[in-house]
Amino acid sequence: MASALRSLAFALFQLIVTPLYAVSVLLLAWLPRVARYRYITFWCAINLWAARWICGIDSRVIGGENVPRTPHIVACKHSSTWETLYLSRYLPPLAYVAKKELLSLPFFGWAFRLASPITIDRQAGQDAMIQISSQGRERFAQGFWIILYPEGTRIPVGRRVRYKTGASRLAIEMQVPILPIAHNAGWLWPKGVMGKRPGVITMSVGKPIPPGTRSATELMQAVEDWIEGEVARLGPPERKR
Repeated sequence: MASALRSLAFALFQLIVTPLYAVSVLLLAWLPRVARYRYITFWCAINLWAARWICGIDSRVIGGENVPRTPHIVACKHSSTWETLYLSRYLPPLAYVAKKELLSLPFFGWAFRLASPITIDRQAGQDAMIQISSQGRERFAQGFWIILYPEGTRIPVGRRVRYKTGASRLAIEMQVPILPIAHNAGWLWPKGVMGKRPGVITMSVGKPIPPGTRSATELMQAVEDWIEGEVARLGPPERKR
């Protein structure tokens, strides 16, 4: 019952804050790309703060020394909304690879468009990879890293799907290593409005995995093995009372 009330209170907080913040983002659309990104993602910091005080969700990071100084492609476990919020604040500016339909969402989509994402048309088929590669090089030059969720969508805790090879194909195309990231946020912050529980999420950053001479399938298999192995090792988060 307590978790349900906390989840509803957090949803109400987002419902009030998000439209107001989106309007402020539109008013500051003239800012340079990176400065604009940092202002936009302060919304993420606000939501993480609210999640901590309303829902009791805290976090910690291990492997932070593995974060490189140069732009990389990030491949992260996707079981929650938490990782999108947290990574936007923890890592250098990120260009998220997302379907262009998201840009049409009221408030969120309008602000997201100004955060310099890499948008793709899912109906483009093989041409979608060309879109990602072209925009990816532009984002690197602008000071952004690139992040993809190789599972394609949020996957509930306990389920596992084959990772898509978009991140590995892009890494080979651009000859850039992949930074793998695992976490156990799905236990405390599952998909949907309800279900948030108090506890401490652990995010683990792995060592960058270079393309080398591997094929896209082999490279992604190495990334998948590390992320899923680390997720299993982390197990459920420490719960708060």
